[in-house]
Amino acid sequence: MKLILFLIFSSLTFASSFSINDRISTFSLPDQFDKMHTINSSTSTIIVSFELHMSKKVHKFLAKKDADFLSKNHTVFISNISSNPSIVTKMFILPKMRDYKYPILLIYDENNKKFIERDDKLTIYKLKDGVIKSVGYATTTAEIEKFF
Repeated sequence: MKLILFLIFSSLTFASSFSINDRISTFSLPDQFDKMHTINSSTSTIIVSFELHMSKKVHKFLAKKDADFLSKNHTVFISNISSNPSIVTKMFILPKMRDYKYPILLIYDENNKKFIERDDKLTIYKLKDGVIKSVGYATTTAEIEKFF
């Protein structure tokens, strides 16, 4: 029942892509340990990955940072894994993600179009008081660093 409500809520919440000057509503996503995390007006940066090779860039970037880098910088890392078959997700992807000590928020719903997707790029949103101030893209760890 919780899953059904979450999917309905997600479909309604994630109807169109975020744009500059949009106020994000508070929403929650599960991490790789099934713990729910809330994105709200205190979040200042959202990093979104749609492809495995781009997620690896974020992992490489975070490997050089303190364990609490994301929380100290009011940042969330979101990985859209909706294109993966559920059996692959359960057997391979989630166990690998659990090796990372920082939270990776997960999008399971393929209808979630809230975040702008660009091939071979990470999408990075900068926010202030819950309002999107900029949307940028990164392909390297050096480019990710520029957002901080």
